[in-house]
Amino acid sequence: MTADLAGDLQTRIAFDNSYSRLPEAFFEPTAPTPVRQPRLLAFNEKLARELGLPDLGEDEKATFFSGNALPAGSQPLAMAYSGHQFGHFSPQLGDGRAILLGEVIDQSGKRRDVQLKGSGPTPFSRRGDGRAALGPVMREYLVSEAFHALGIPATRALAAVTTGEKVLREVALPGGVLTRVASSHIRVGTFQYFAARRDLESLMRLVDYVIDRHYPQARQAERPAQALFESVIARQAQLIASWMHVGFIHGVMNTDNMSISGETIDFGPCAFMDHYDPGMVFSSIDTGGRYAYSNQPVLAQWNLARLAETLLRLIDPDEDRSLELAKASLGTFMPAFQSAWLDGMRRKLGLFTSEDDDAALIQSFLDAMQGAKADFTIAFRTLADVLENAPAGLHENEVPVRAPAFSTWVARWKSRLSRQPQTNDEVARLMRSVNPAFIPRNHRIEQAIEAAVDRDDFTRFHELRTVLENPYADQPQFEIYARPPLQEERVLQTFCGT
Repeated sequence: MTADLAGDLQTRIAFDNSYSRLPEAFFEPTAPTPVRQPRLLAFNEKLARELGLPDLGEDEKATFFSGNALPAGSQPLAMAYSGHQFGHFSPQLGDGRAILLGEVIDQSGKRRDVQLKGSGPTPFSRRGDGRAALGPVMREYLVSEAFHALGIPATRALAAVTTGEKVLREVALPGGVLTRVASSHIRVGTFQYFAARRDLESLMRLVDYVIDRHYPQARQAERPAQALFESVIARQAQLIASWMHVGFIHGVMNTDNMSISGETIDFGPCAFMDHYDPGMVFSSIDTGGRYAYSNQPVLAQWNLARLAETLLRLIDPDEDRSLELAKASLGTFMPAFQSAWLDGMRRKLGLFTSEDDDAALIQSFLDAMQGAKADFTIAFRTLADVLENAPAGLHENEVPVRAPAFSTWVARWKSRLSRQPQTNDEVARLMRSVNPAFIPRNHRIEQAIEAAVDRDDFTRFHELRTVLENPYADQPQFEIYARPPLQEERVLQTFCGT
């Protein structure tokens, strides 16, 4: 990339790198390490327009989004943070394979981080190579963009580039670099980093920064630090409920993987359930089931308790009073989560009104799904067809909710629907707007990765990108991507990729 083009990028992108203006304790200036032969795999044109990026050729995109050249005005850095990993505290983690290029002000005036992932070693790499294998880059691109299309807050994927180099994991694998965009990359672990060092000055600076960037309303509260904490709690309650509504399992809910902004972050060994099982675990490193599907709200609350610990001295100077206030705030998480979960599950069943027995109705459907090993996504999606007595369509012979074992529940559900004023058409329309036909199914992602790694064939990857842009539409031409895996196609473990 020429100096002229780098300068043009600066004039066309509203760089305003506020994080780099924080004290040096917050980060380490770090430049990306160039790669041998960058090649553009995917580019998110819609997101690029939101960010106000200039039009670039394919080779220029590959050069820029591999880190081989940087635009004027970017200030690359690796962020410092700590974290509890599977319950064990690591006082220093930080961006070991990610480099924040800087922040841009998008077309709506919103501040967004632009970060390279897999762009080489940083001072926090802990003897790692700082690189990413192509497979995890493809997985994060697909899943993060699927989340956006599903309407669930998440980091976004702007670009994916192959590097022309190998990275050594268990075997040598082709490398890749992902460019991701986020409201910020500040985590619970960022607060823990300064609390562990008893660096109260930096912790106060971080609180002020996060309030100004994400929760300005907290500034007017009697206790801004407590108001910040309660704002994070509210967003996390909504976020985790949204995960549960689509059968998503994050896989590695460490405190360094919980974003303060309320976005889903760090799509490592994540997965979407096929058949419903509340104890489902996919992550190869979660041998004890700590981050199983049903444990996610409990672990989110546990992570938030760790955040509370970092804020105690800032909530109130009186230790006992501060602890009392923090506990009271933390106590709002589970009711908020349960309310958000129940509201979302009502919508999935087409319920416009509320009745006391709704939670029991929902749970009985989940129990029936578990007993029948019904596919989570298809079971909910098909209920609208059942309501209208429509043919099975895409999911013929895969719809246990039509089986006799579900007949008692279906009759109970229809009786519940009859007590609300909406017509069946209105109910079905609501259900199809919140129950996706397509999710990034584990076996399809793995098939796309295998084709790319083994044969340099990205056809399935690009088809998945297209399908997942419209998860609530039937898309009969892509019917194969809606189907659950055959027994021999099932993915039982997913991997972090570090």
